[in-house]
Parts: sequence; C-alpha cells; structure tokens
Amino acid sequence: MANTSQSLFDRGLKVLVEGVSSASRGPATFGGAPRYMSHGQGARLYDVDGRDYIDWMMAFGALPLGHAHPKVVETITREVARGTHFATALEVEVEVAEMLVALLPHVDKVRFANTGTEAAMAAFRLARGHTGRRKIIKFEGHYHGWWDAVLINTNPLPPTMLGHPNDPIRIPDSSGIPEEAWKDTIVVRWNDFDALERAMALHGPEAACVVTEGVMSNMGVIPPKPGYLNRMQELCRQHGALFYLDETVTGFRLAAGGAAELYGLSPDIVTYGKALGGGLPMAMIGGRAEIMAGLEWGKVLHFGTHNAGRLALHLTKVMLETMLEDNQAGFRRIKNLGKAMTDEIRKLAKHSNRHGLVVQGVNSMFQIFFTEKGEITDYRDFCTHVDRVKFRDFALRLMDKGIYMNPSATLHSLSSVAHTEADIAATATAMAEVLEEMP
Repeated sequence: MANTSQSLFDRGLKVLVEGVSSASRGPATFGGAPRYMSHGQGARLYDVDGRDYIDWMMAFGALPLGHAHPKVVETITREVARGTHFATALEVEVEVAEMLVALLPHVDKVRFANTGTEAAMAAFRLARGHTGRRKIIKFEGHYHGWWDAVLINTNPLPPTMLGHPNDPIRIPDSSGIPEEAWKDTIVVRWNDFDALERAMALHGPEAACVVTEGVMSNMGVIPPKPGYLNRMQELCRQHGALFYLDETVTGFRLAAGGAAELYGLSPDIVTYGKALGGGLPMAMIGGRAEIMAGLEWGKVLHFGTHNAGRLALHLTKVMLETMLEDNQAGFRRIKNLGKAMTDEIRKLAKHSNRHGLVVQGVNSMFQIFFTEKGEITDYRDFCTHVDRVKFRDFALRLMDKGIYMNPSATLHSLSSVAHTEADIAATATAMAEVLEEMP
C-alpha cells in the first residue's frame, strides 16, 4: 500500500520545522510521520492515499457542523466571490455580535479576534487595565494560549517536579520566556476547594482575574467538581477579582451558552475560539459593558488587521443559525452523540480484563484514559496515573482501522452533527478489536 504521508513528511522535514506547523500534528504527537489529509466530508476525513476515517477530532473542536456542511459550502462560495477581507467595518460584524449578545446573558458587548490565544491576551490585558491590579491566578494544567504570562504548568510533567499541592512550583513550558513575564502569575491546584480558598485569601485582593477552563480540556476531559466553579465565582466577587471563564474549547460545544450555561455561571469576561468560527479562524472577547468599555479609544489597546474577517464572520453566522434552529437541535444532537459514544466506551472498559481504562466526558466532549485509577480529577492525577504512551499506541492502531483520534492523551475527542449512530457502532467495534490486539 502506498504511503504518500511518509513521502510528504520526508519532504516537509526539509522545509518545515518538524515537518509541520504545530507540534500537536507532528512527530512529537504521532511518534513519526502524521497522516496527511486531502479532504473531509461530513464526519469523515480522507488521506492522501485514499483511506477514509471517522473523524472524532473535528479540527480540535472547530467543526460542530462537521466537514464541508452544505450551508458552509454555499456561504463560502457566495461570499468569497464578493471579496476575502476588507479590514473595514462590516454589516455581518454587527449581525454576529447581536446574535452573541442575545445568546449569552453575561455578555453585553464583544470584540472579535482571530485565535483563542489572541483573545486571551486581550482579556488578560483588559482585566489588568480594568482593575488596576497585576496578578493573574490560573490553574495547573489549564491552557490559555501560548502567551508568556500564562504558559506555565500546562504540559504534563513528572509528579516529583510539581512541588507541594499547596504551593505548586511554577514551571515555564518553553524556553525564551523571561521570568518577569510570569512573576505575577499564581498557579493553583484545580478542583481543590481548600487550595482555591487558600490562594484567594493570599492573593485575591491583588488579583486582576482568576482564569479557568470550564471543563479542564488540556488534560483530556476533567469535569469540575459540583459547586467548584460557582465557589470560584463567589470568591472573585468577594475579593474584587474578575472571574474569567475561558470558553475557547467549551464554547458552542457543551451547550449553546457553553460552560457558563451548563454550570450556571455569570463570568465577568469570557473568550471564545475554535467552534465559534465553524472552521475558519475566529475568536472573541466578551463581557459586561463597563468592563468591555476598557477597550474604547485604545485605553486598553487591541488591534488586528485580520480581526473580524468577513469570511469567518459569515461562517460564524451560519454555524450559529444552523446549531440554534429547531430550538437548538444541533446542540442537542452533538450532546446526545457524545454521550452515546462515551457510554459505548464505558461498556468496553467494563468488559476489558487486560487494560485499565476509564472514559470521562461532558456532553459532546470525551477522552479515554489508560489508568488503574477510577477517576482523573486534576493535573496531578493526570501526570501521576495516566499512561500516555499506551494511549498513543491505542490511537495509532485505531487509525489503521479507519478511526481518527489525536494520539495525544492530553487532548480529547468530539462529536459533530454529522456523526451518526452507525459511526458510534463502528468506532466501538474498532476499539474492541484494538484492545484485544494491544499487549
């Protein structure tokens, strides 16, 4: 069988760093040549050698409608003929902002950006400008983009490096980050009420914001403990810190109103990305009017030639319209499909005598952990108990059977409206075969 992917990877290594443009799709994740894809349709990806895969990665969550949805194709075909990008004010910009403000009760105004990282950078700057404070409180294992100030303690590390859970050692995830960039960033163990109370008592009065993922989605899928996010919000109000909910992953995934809706939250600032653009780069910062007013007239500076790209805005509009029609039927569908897939994997786990595994999911998001522990509740659990090498072996074997999941255990899988019950059954069958084949 032809292996065009290997040939392309060999060529890519000569002209691209690692042969790719992001480590999550290269040899650091795949252990060698990744699969090179040529096109997608519905819930399927097709590689350069003509093999097809049921796609559970969905561009890291950017495709709630699946690949090449007819309405997306129609919209892009129509609009690209009218111009790709103007860098001017746009009617569709106002229309999409109106839709978002109507949909999200905690958002009065929005500002569009291109990526989750860009939106987060602006949100942190806005929080500091609004409060006049400097400290940022973030959590172990949470990812808020690759900006220097928060790119600490986001990657799995040996448990012996992490320090005491009451006082985590701050560890930058990259060379090239000066210490002064993160000197005002406080790292706290997540899902731990006592650690949260202690950190807020110590640092809350100096904190511009407390930032959290609604569901910990940079270490697979780790749901918040009941009441944990609500208590975080209360403590922020008590100490005058802004409660910043990063919905880059969870937005337009867990519910129409994201994690905020699912857990009954009213954050001061939110950021969105991934699914918002329906497949094109699109992100946003949103919040209460008095906070967002900090961006007016450049008091808190935020520029961008490609902010509010017209093609991406039209795609955002059609994604929202499609997912919301028939009383939010699209969101119900991805939720039900995600839960059904999770249930099938749980059945496999229950009957697997050779491998310890658990699956954790929230609505349309799920991840499999190879572990002897019954539940993974935080970053330290993940670092200590999850077998990431075994998961990569599992995912690569699944690819050979036509099931596409990213081989990194720190990521997760997602359903789209294009998936079917037949896709779930085929995936479960392939998983059962792989579990039998694995040593």
